[in-house]
Amino acid sequence: MQQLKPTYDKKCVCRVCKQSFTTKKLRSRFVKAADYDSDFCPNYSDESMNPLFYHINTCPHCGYSESEDFSPYFPPGALDMIHSKVASAWIPQDYCQDRSIIGAVNTYKLAIYCGTLKREKHIIMAGLHVRLAWLYRGMKNDDQEQRFLKFSLKEYVESYMSDDFKGSSISETRIFYLIGELSRRTHQSEQAVKYFSKVIELQSRSTEPKLIEMARERWYEMRQEQKTAAN
Repeated sequence: MQQLKPTYDKKCVCRVCKQSFTTKKLRSRFVKAADYDSDFCPNYSDESMNPLFYHINTCPHCGYSESEDFSPYFPPGALDMIHSKVASAWIPQDYCQDRSIIGAVNTYKLAIYCGTLKREKHIIMAGLHVRLAWLYRGMKNDDQEQRFLKFSLKEYVESYMSDDFKGSSISETRIFYLIGELSRRTHQSEQAVKYFSKVIELQSRSTEPKLIEMARERWYEMRQEQKTAAN
């Protein structure tokens, strides 16, 4: 009997150049996270079985890159911008096969560029930036990890301020927690404490007790660190 491969081919049609292509995705039965970091970054015992590598679909014909979370809507002028800045400059590359971490990083950068030109929602852009930061964490590249955590934090704050996370899978509790945690990780302690406190304030009406508990733990750790630093 033929052994099942971890990846399978998914058919896609590019929203920009309208050409068809197939790209690899990871079968869910092969995805086993060993544990998660405090910002929800999944850690896999077998790094090659990381579904984050395949989160972005990159058209091999024109370079347009998006995740499944992108809206099908293009604001006026956005398609022209993508044609002129991405498609016309595209040197054909194929990210449709099994991906390395470097290949995955390149697809996220393309998707961030396309998402920016397309004026995608802040909540979507925040997710792209944080996943890219996680890939850099896997590569032990602290400078780039910090850079993209800061971009992600900015997008989460914008998303909360503009309410564009409403209707997404991210709740108010989770967005407060993420703003707190990314602030903590980028050494913005005051903002971190403020947002962890906001999470704890939601405990009576939140349906996510685990997040409340995590915010409490982080808040407590930070208070202890501040006390130690003051002594």
